[in-house]
Amino acid sequence: MAVLQATINQFDGVVTDPTTLPATPDLFRRALSQSLPTWIEEGHKVVWLEIPIALSSLIPVAVEAGFTFHHSGEAYLMLTLCLKQDAFIPPFATHYIGAGGVVINERQELLVVWEKAHRRNGRRYYKLPGGALHKGEHLVDGVIREVREETGILTQFEALVCFRHWHGYRYDKSDIYFVCRLSPLNHEITIQAEEIQESLWMPVQDYLDHQDVGIFNKRIVQAALSDRCLLVPTWIEGYQTEPDRREIFMPGS
Repeated sequence: MAVLQATINQFDGVVTDPTTLPATPDLFRRALSQSLPTWIEEGHKVVWLEIPIALSSLIPVAVEAGFTFHHSGEAYLMLTLCLKQDAFIPPFATHYIGAGGVVINERQELLVVWEKAHRRNGRRYYKLPGGALHKGEHLVDGVIREVREETGILTQFEALVCFRHWHGYRYDKSDIYFVCRLSPLNHEITIQAEEIQESLWMPVQDYLDHQDVGIFNKRIVQAALSDRCLLVPTWIEGYQTEPDRREIFMPGS
């Protein structure tokens, strides 16, 4: 039985090819028994074993060999095995990323939403429109999309106002929430009926005085009204060569 097909990454880790894994547990067990001693002898540090969901019967065999779960996607499970004691295995993603938009029109009205999930005691909990970024989505694109989906309001990105970082969020992950200042390009609201109970343009001062608006939301609206220390999208010539992969925010001039 030949050694499993794999490449060696820049950290001397073995990355197996999921498309060439044996189709049965018995063949996989035999291949591992040949591969692991070979990789140890070659001095490699870690094995990264991606098992497609179609070959999930191989997972118990990998666990028997000492592999542990690292992370999973919709169609695969990634397992790892240290070949050298105390070899470093970087953790998988630890955070969710979300963005909210402070959208203020020329009449000094703030775009707010009342989510169906926050209906309680007949009180209207008005918050900023926003939500989670999609995989591979820039912050600018994500917050514009979320505002449009929830309220029907098209916007233009202006600046990054602040961000909040906290722990113990969904599935015990941490969360980073970016707050962005946007300018509206239209005025008529069309709510996302599945999630939003109500959306309206509220006078900014009414929002700041509202008894059911949290102190954090009030503070970030106040920050958005100021031009101090706002961060704007910036292009750094000579550093950014792939605009689809990078975005940078720095203080504006």
